[in-house]
Amino acid sequence: MQGACVSVLCLCVCVSVLLRSAISQTHKETDTYTECTDGYHWDAHTEHCRDINECETIPDACKGEMKCFNHYGGYLCLPRSASVISASEPSITPTEAFNPCPSGYEPQGDSCVDVDECERDEHDCQPSQECINSVGAFSCQCPDGYRKVGTECIDIDECRYRYCQHRCVNVPGSFSCQCEPGFQIAGNNRSCIDVNECEMGAPCSQRCYNTYGTFLCRCDQGYELGPDGFICNDIDECSYSSYLCQFQCVNEPGKFSCVCPDGYKLLGSRMCQDINECETGEHQCTDTQTCVNIHGRYQCVEENRCLDPYVQLSDNRCVCPVNKPACRDLPFSVVHRYMSITSERTVPSDIFQIQATSVSAGAYNTFRIRSGDENGDFYIRQINNISAMLVLARAVSGPREYTLDLEMVSINPLLSYQGSYQSSSALRLSIYVGPHTF
Repeated sequence: MQGACVSVLCLCVCVSVLLRSAISQTHKETDTYTECTDGYHWDAHTEHCRDINECETIPDACKGEMKCFNHYGGYLCLPRSASVISASEPSITPTEAFNPCPSGYEPQGDSCVDVDECERDEHDCQPSQECINSVGAFSCQCPDGYRKVGTECIDIDECRYRYCQHRCVNVPGSFSCQCEPGFQIAGNNRSCIDVNECEMGAPCSQRCYNTYGTFLCRCDQGYELGPDGFICNDIDECSYSSYLCQFQCVNEPGKFSCVCPDGYKLLGSRMCQDINECETGEHQCTDTQTCVNIHGRYQCVEENRCLDPYVQLSDNRCVCPVNKPACRDLPFSVVHRYMSITSERTVPSDIFQIQATSVSAGAYNTFRIRSGDENGDFYIRQINNISAMLVLARAVSGPREYTLDLEMVSINPLLSYQGSYQSSSALRLSIYVGPHTF
């Protein structure tokens, strides 16, 4: 290697001496000569031909990995590792340019040390490349994210190699991975893992369910999901059906409740049941009154209910003595009874059975409504000789009260020789029609 370098230097010096000799001889032929040979130009100030530095004046004088070295009358393209020592005067000898060290080294005392071509900028790396110094040499490398094409480093499009699970964004010298909505980048910066939106404050107003890549909002019972998919709105159950409650439906947040009118209590969650104030003690009847429970309320009736000419025989029975002239056309006895029915009952409807307590042998009994039914809302259906049924003929609405005298007429031909014997007894039935259908 040292021999090759000396050979080149010798060639260079010889060429220089020959060129200088030719120039000197030509110049001496005439004092008016102003033209120079190739590689030189005329200097009017010094009146001499001066060497042209082709390495500076010729763009890209050397191609590829070669380096330009200017010389008298020309230039040399040599490897960058070559060393050339030019002489300013023809008297320099080749021995003065001798470098005893290998290429990439320089003498330092009695030893050879490495030349850092990168630090001295004695390399031919392109601007896009990085110069890496090594012992006795250097190399041109592309930065990470670039690859060498010819003498240039171009960006590597990592996205072409599917480095990312979802989306890849290429940037000069690198790339970044992005995830679809509902996912986040994993620790390896390439994979995407599901985001639990429910733990990160998803905008569900009630319940949140995480799913792969997204989430779902759900509502508690009694609510429905709004158009935005997040907010839960109360369901007005009462508006869907009028049969949810027997009396009245009250909507509440997330539910509904049934209420009953005064005098009723809730049976279960929807039905209403009459409160028997007479049994619970919730009445205000006096000691001389009897409490009668009816639908939705109660009635206080006097214990002495016998009107003249009747006299009280027992708590609920009045008799009309035969020795009183006023009793001649009246039933012999009157028994008081009370009952309550609901409004709008299906008709015809059996509501009360009349039963004779005692019947004379051979007597024939008939039943009739003596008074209190001016509109014909009721009729009697006789069952047999001793019983009959009071029938509601037309649907009636309450609150309303009826007082019906139901009479049983007995005819017994065996008790009189002159004709049939006729007697009667009455049942005074007070009927209270409640204000509701229950």
